[in-house]
Amino acid sequence: MENEEEASAPQPAPAARRPIMRLLEQLGRKGTLRILWELRDGAPQSFRALRVSTDDMSPSVLNDRLKELRTAGIVELSGTGYVLTEAGGELVKRLTPLNQWANRWIE
Repeated sequence: MENEEEASAPQPAPAARRPIMRLLEQLGRKGTLRILWELRDGAPQSFRALRVSTDDMSPSVLNDRLKELRTAGIVELSGTGYVLTEAGGELVKRLTPLNQWANRWIE
């Protein structure tokens, strides 16, 4: 009986079982990496400044991505603008070697 209950229990979505897939799905959304890259120096940016630094990304897309990144705990809204959280800073730090590889690859 116990095995039947376990078998009928709802299974987590594949992304929930594989955090790397969930992360890559999030990072692959339009504009997400660009936002993170523009915030990488740690200086807070207002919504308007982020629009400019992301080549005038659509306000609705920018707003959606910022909400998603805030919900994920990667970006926060401080009194002076959007900034990376500690987790966001760690993520960008881990993306830096990938950027270095991409620069060598493109040459």
